[in-house]
Amino acid sequence: MQRFERFHAIQQLDPERDNCEICRQLAGYEFSWDITRALEIALFRTFCVPSIAILLDRTAEFHQRPQKRYDDTGLMVSLLLKLGHDTPRGQSVIQRMNQIHGHFPIRNADFLYVLSTFIYEPVRWIERFGWRQLSQLEKRALFYFWVSVGQQMGIQEIPSTYESFEQYNLEYEREHFRYNAANQRVGESTLKLFLSWFPPPLRPLIQPLVCAIMDDRMLQAFGFPSPQPWQRYVVEQLLQTRGRLLHYFPPRQTPSFYSDEPQRSYPQGYELADLGPPKMLAELKEKGRSNHSNHSNHSQSNG
Repeated sequence: MQRFERFHAIQQLDPERDNCEICRQLAGYEFSWDITRALEIALFRTFCVPSIAILLDRTAEFHQRPQKRYDDTGLMVSLLLKLGHDTPRGQSVIQRMNQIHGHFPIRNADFLYVLSTFIYEPVRWIERFGWRQLSQLEKRALFYFWVSVGQQMGIQEIPSTYESFEQYNLEYEREHFRYNAANQRVGESTLKLFLSWFPPPLRPLIQPLVCAIMDDRMLQAFGFPSPQPWQRYVVEQLLQTRGRLLHYFPPRQTPSFYSDEPQRSYPQGYELADLGPPKMLAELKEKGRSNHSNHSNHSQSNG
């Protein structure tokens, strides 16, 4: 029964009013590994949309600095889940995200789709591989959490219910997932990044297993070869077995957030001001120096 104490405590909360606390419990304690993996799949799925992939391909961030691009995204999402969107520190993360996105011409529809993946990919992953199922209350808390983030990001026309936003997510994928050379280039750069985390002799063995997690629509959009049925079976069984075993483990006592782990891009640690493309960071520093110089000149002239 101890394994479900946190679950029962979450069920006493309100999914709209307490969405930050519920999501902090889910991401930090109940499903910390699962939600990180699900958000990696969410990231991958967004590259199946040509309008998103073409922009990422043009910036070349995933080709030149894939680890930093991955870490920056993972850190900002993790910090939001840890801090909440309703705290000053959490709102600073959203401001940083807005600052970064403001440098690129991103369509509102693409913003909406990416936002939806943060809700429904964790739900789908946990339904397949989690040590327990999510309750309706927890699913709605995820919805309210990311809708609030989206509103603070200035995203327009966010569907008003869990069900309608899920429908948007599914219809958007049916309409927009299609092969494009940019999808393939960004997908291959990201796949190489994932494989770089493993010793070189293991990489040829790991690659088809990563592809085995992807559905056919994703593989077609990337132009990736379909894995063998046995490879899909092995991956499914390994992940489901992990979930079944965790059912009998004691509950996590200390939180585990991606943002608290050592980062490959920031071995000496990081500040929020470090996150973002280098070109943008250079522009912000130059702007800061210019503002400081203007302020000094203004002070001297007043003196």
